[in-house]
Amino acid sequence: MRKLNLLITGCMGRMGQQLIKSSLKDRNIKLVALTENTNIKKKFNGIKPEFNTPNAFKKADVIIDFTIPTCTFEVLKIASKLKKKVVIGTTGFTKKEEVLIKKFSKKISILKAGNMSLGINLLMYLTEITAKSLGNKYLSKIYEVHHKHKKDYPSGTALMLGKGIAIGKKKEFYNLIGKKFLNKKNFPYGKKINFNSIRKGEIIGEHEVNFSSGKEIITLNHEAFDRALYSEGALAAAKWLRNKKRGLYSMRDLLNFK
Repeated sequence: MRKLNLLITGCMGRMGQQLIKSSLKDRNIKLVALTENTNIKKKFNGIKPEFNTPNAFKKADVIIDFTIPTCTFEVLKIASKLKKKVVIGTTGFTKKEEVLIKKFSKKISILKAGNMSLGINLLMYLTEITAKSLGNKYLSKIYEVHHKHKKDYPSGTALMLGKGIAIGKKKEFYNLIGKKFLNKKNFPYGKKINFNSIRKGEIIGEHEVNFSSGKEIITLNHEAFDRALYSEGALAAAKWLRNKKRGLYSMRDLLNFK
């Protein structure tokens, strides 16, 4: 099988830079294009970053997007016209934007995940099982920590874990979203899922899900030490998506979690 032709959007961002490093180490991937929303003179492995245009996309089999929602939809519009597959690692989408992504998936193959880590996706699976087993007698809250440069909160991963609770309880996630705190030392449980986001230093990512009955607390957590685990997960997603029919997929599909 020939190498996968890959395009990385947002190539100057933290994940973009990590994806470039990881892709150059992967023998099954050929990096063919890079894009950014500003003019970049520097070349990476002989490739000069371009703007998001059909011409930049034409050589790629799969596009990996870790940017911001407005840029993601720019990517999806071009990809859908050219029938290119897209891995979305961008977070911070609204409910309406999530619906729009589903519409795009009727035209092309999309794998979307708030987190590309195997460990985090396992954590979500365990969160679903725990929420289902404990039922409504236990209140839940989610705590997450990221580097000071991360703008959106709660993180896409925290929201993904919240969806895991909702799935376990068989309820609509958006009806379960409670208060969203930023940089609080302590935060309460509530009838809905409360979130607390900490932004400090250069922390890669910490996530913790708590369930409390008032008599006991059950904690599920994950801590990331190397950003490469996200880029390697994204590359695995791109290779998996290569032969998939149009539709909306997740890391859960890739990992075959039932």
